[in-house]
Amino acid sequence: MRHPRSLPRTAVAAAGLLLTLTACGGGFDDSTAPATQQSGPASLKLMIASSGGAELTAVQDATAKWAAGSGGSKVQVIAANDLPQQLSQGFAAGSPPDVFAVDATKFQSYADEMLPYGDSVSYKDDLYPTLRTTFTKDGKLYCVPKDFSTLALAINTDQWAAAGLTDNDIPKNWDQLKAAAQKLTTGGHTGLVFNDTRDRVGAFLVQAGGWPLDADQKKATADTPQNLQGLTFVRDLLASGVAKYPKQIGAGDSGEAFGQGKAAMSVDGNWMVGGMTKDYPNVKYRVVPLPAGPAGAGTLSFTQCWGIAAKSKFQDQAKQLVDALMQPQQELAFAKTFGVMPSRQSARPQYQQEFPQQAAFLAGADSAHGPVTLTKMDPVLTDFDAQIQQLPGADPKQILKQLQTNTTAALGQ
Repeated sequence: MRHPRSLPRTAVAAAGLLLTLTACGGGFDDSTAPATQQSGPASLKLMIASSGGAELTAVQDATAKWAAGSGGSKVQVIAANDLPQQLSQGFAAGSPPDVFAVDATKFQSYADEMLPYGDSVSYKDDLYPTLRTTFTKDGKLYCVPKDFSTLALAINTDQWAAAGLTDNDIPKNWDQLKAAAQKLTTGGHTGLVFNDTRDRVGAFLVQAGGWPLDADQKKATADTPQNLQGLTFVRDLLASGVAKYPKQIGAGDSGEAFGQGKAAMSVDGNWMVGGMTKDYPNVKYRVVPLPAGPAGAGTLSFTQCWGIAAKSKFQDQAKQLVDALMQPQQELAFAKTFGVMPSRQSARPQYQQEFPQQAAFLAGADSAHGPVTLTKMDPVLTDFDAQIQQLPGADPKQILKQLQTNTTAALGQ
């Protein structure tokens, strides 16, 4: 799973290029006629982001296994150095990959170029509802979520014990989180750390019952009492000194701050497990679900889906390939290889048995909120991140007013 972060400018520019090409009618979808379908063995292209050798090898192995039993089909796996740009170029040239990975934050940029096949898969109801929602547009499930990650609370057990805390002190709500952070804050480390972007702070908005957009992403809902409550809680944690952003304690991100012992607790995703094993193998820690807020449990999900090109000449074969990649045992194999969580609920019992250290992250599947999927919101959210980074000195009310104004403008309202 890709470490959630702000996309580079090249990715944003490429997404904009795709929208421009689509809008002007000079690109991939000049013709409204469906692609002529070819039966029999197919030569498929599958594109993923180049995120590391482990994932590439795993996908290559899985596609080769499917091809071997397909009756003659072949699959070329392409590891894109810049996935948005290369997808855009493929669409514009009329030769996109048949199957491609789509990040949730860019989903709606590509929806018009995709075959909306998600509602037709036999395992639709086996997909986590929160993940289905992320890839639904105008009531249609366009693509199936391939895997996901969530946020949870990591605790340094040595620092926890040194502060006189026990299992009874594991925070279940905001007040308990602040109390634990206070006891854990010493001259040598802060009690809590989390990255200074919406990809972490947004969890507190969800726990308060808020979010910048409504469920259909058609209306701005930033300037609400719920969001104010969530953002004010974050401001107060930072102002009291029991929580810090990584840069305030000389770390590049929350994982580094936690691994180096500069913070006793960290809000982080399940990608941290591999990072801790590799970079900080001697640090003893445990992971628990994020404490609930006034509106109940809440966390964030980060996910991608398998998109199928609407103009692919091998749609049936592409769907068969995706179905193979989505089999529970194959999803579990991906989990073992590169650390993601399966998107199918039927894989949950075996995953929990094989990866007990991931239990808290998986527990968040039922209360996770997906990211904003509208590309036109990118500059708005970038500005929101910039405002978050001014906390605790900035006014949460003014931050949300600005977010409301910018969101409304982005939506053309």
